[in-house]
Amino acid sequence: MSELDQLTQSLARNLKRLRGERGFTLDALAARAGVSRGMIIQIEQARTNPSVGTTVKLADALGVSIATLLDHEQGSPVRLVPESRAVRMWSTDTGSSATLLLGTDARGLLELWSWRLMPGDGRASDPHPEGAIELLHVTTGELTLVVDGAPYAVPAGGSASFEAHHPHAYRNDGPDPVEVTMAVSIPPVR
Repeated sequence: MSELDQLTQSLARNLKRLRGERGFTLDALAARAGVSRGMIIQIEQARTNPSVGTTVKLADALGVSIATLLDHEQGSPVRLVPESRAVRMWSTDTGSSATLLLGTDARGLLELWSWRLMPGDGRASDPHPEGAIELLHVTTGELTLVVDGAPYAVPAGGSASFEAHHPHAYRNDGPDPVEVTMAVSIPPVR
């Protein structure tokens, strides 16, 4: 089974389980996530690989991290994630990418990300639920962080935090690659 097939199967199994644990009908989850009922059915039957945006909306609606939605492992109080198990969520032909390094659901979700944006590339994010916070640290290049339409320059060595329920995007307007480590915190579903 390919890595993509394993990811599709994990997503299908976990989405159905988490929806059931929360007592959400297909219609209720569709309404909470802003994702069609038909798409949720296809995902739960492992017949499709949804976009990153759809996966994020479903995770947010369920109050879990993307890592939990894609591969829910429990057991030891320590969870080690080798580089080979990190999940590449998106990439471009020019070499930009975002990799979910690790996530947890303890007291709300918390995710750790590694992003690489090549010159001229950018990525918009749907707003997260109220109370969500993102922290980021630029290790290489200069990131243009756009929150609620306003751009903020974050140079290498600089950090930023923002309320992630606002529309936001990440851009590389410079000539060099940008590398960012980001943490996303979303409060538990009430």
